[in-house]
Amino acid sequence: MIGTLKKMQTPFNFLSRIWCSSQAGSSFLFIQPMCAMIIHFWSLPSNIFPDPIGDFGNENLELVQDVAALNFPKAVILGNHDSWSTQQFSSKKKDRVQLQLECLGQEHVGYKRLDFPLLKLSIVGGRPFSCGGQQIFRKRLLSARYGIQDMEGSAKRIYEAALGTPEDHLVILLAHNGPTGLGSELNDICGKDWVFGGGDHGDPDLAQAISNLKETTNVSIPLVVFGHMHKELAHGNGLRKMIVVGTHNIIYLNGAIVPRVKRSTNETSLQASNSDGTYRAFTLVEILNGQVNKISESWVSVVGNETTLEEEHILFKSNGQSSR
Repeated sequence: MIGTLKKMQTPFNFLSRIWCSSQAGSSFLFIQPMCAMIIHFWSLPSNIFPDPIGDFGNENLELVQDVAALNFPKAVILGNHDSWSTQQFSSKKKDRVQLQLECLGQEHVGYKRLDFPLLKLSIVGGRPFSCGGQQIFRKRLLSARYGIQDMEGSAKRIYEAALGTPEDHLVILLAHNGPTGLGSELNDICGKDWVFGGGDHGDPDLAQAISNLKETTNVSIPLVVFGHMHKELAHGNGLRKMIVVGTHNIIYLNGAIVPRVKRSTNETSLQASNSDGTYRAFTLVEILNGQVNKISESWVSVVGNETTLEEEHILFKSNGQSSR
């Protein structure tokens, strides 16, 4: 069994906790319904975090298989590193992109919706394989599998995926990269940190889909979750803004903390000195009674079967104030 259980002090308040894992490869949401219990997934197997100094990996089928095998509710969208070498689908044998999509099945939410009726929650996926910016990455893959030819068609597919959402459901948009319109400074949530002067590196199709949904439907979108744009900026320029409260009070959350896993050393101030221990980052979203209640970045030490919450940085509380 993964994790431990402990009773809540206040039962009967329906709470969902979502763990976001987003790096340069895939973006994942692990969804925990909690009514009388809280489930802490601090001790996920270390192979879910394969490289303490880099990204998930390029077309890392084995990692995606491990994620698919986890036996609890989740949603996944593949990113640019998941199609790093495959530019078009093979007609002779299944390539690693096809195999990743096959093993994820319905839990890959690219251009579709995954409903969780018990939680009154729906996850709608953005464009798979996104690399950010104005150009579509891996256009031949998107054309072959989804019929996508341009940004306009992509925006329409995201929009259509949200149509038909049950009226009493919240919608969380899950994308690999965030939308345009959230700033162009190098430290903005989707800002270009690798070129002088910065620039907006968001996905225009995602921005258009969100705008169209707010203008033409009553779909409730409290949260948009993505990754790709690393928290630590290039060239030692500091840290990225990881959360924005935008128009319509939509919260935009970037979960790309890289590296997400560090080896235990004296410098990390871990209580345990075991050389096999790790220090792991989790971005947690709590949704209480239909509202985003709290968002935090947590660092947890994992040594053997023992886990300790070492740090918790509150990014958002229900009063609507973002702390960074």
